[in-house]
Amino acid sequence: MLKKLVFALIPIRTNIISKNTIPIITIDGPSGSGKGTISRKLASILCWNILDSGAIYRAVAFFAMENNLQLSDELNIRRLIKKTTIKFELNSSYQQKILINRIDASEGIRTEECGTNASIIAKYEGIRKDMITLQRNFLKKPGLIADGRDMGTVVFPDSKIKVFLTADVNVRAKRRYKELKEKGINVSLTAVLSDMEIRDKQDRERKHGPLTMAHDSIIVDSTNKSIDFVVSEILNYHEKIY
Repeated sequence: MLKKLVFALIPIRTNIISKNTIPIITIDGPSGSGKGTISRKLASILCWNILDSGAIYRAVAFFAMENNLQLSDELNIRRLIKKTTIKFELNSSYQQKILINRIDASEGIRTEECGTNASIIAKYEGIRKDMITLQRNFLKKPGLIADGRDMGTVVFPDSKIKVFLTADVNVRAKRRYKELKEKGINVSLTAVLSDMEIRDKQDRERKHGPLTMAHDSIIVDSTNKSIDFVVSEILNYHEKIY
């Protein structure tokens, strides 16, 4: 059985990663495209580290709400980041637990409200600058699967494999709706679709780190593909490059 893996956000450093020999696969794309599931499967197969950047932003948004901060209060949110400890734990089935100051927030950060709020705070330059440094600290041997929206364009632009994972918005909404219902969260498909369209627009139009494809991205459309098929497709690229 795999040992439980723990990834912690460590204090901000000022060093910027340039060239390195640690392999990276970045997987960018909109919500519901399958990034999280595919990233966890790839990390399991390759025995690499994993970075769920969306969970980091959700965790900060969640903790800001818990501390009654306005989402427009960039300065105090940045202060909150500096005194907050966030840890990721992956069990043997690669299910992810998120601990904020030792409190399990795994369910709290997965609500649609938290996802929308994460997109709002992600538009602030100062917050994104702090987050970029934190995310780069996850780059460790033997390799990293980085899941997000600007992994290949901003955080790890030197990655040799950049995947842009997409799918039809209606299919993505149905996937998200099913996921939430399985967790016992009472939502409507109409509401999930509406929230997803709003988040897509916010992610595409924000000034800093918008959701865009890197010029050298591999485009993978998961609309009519199974998770295992997409994983196999990405592994084929991995075998060619690494």
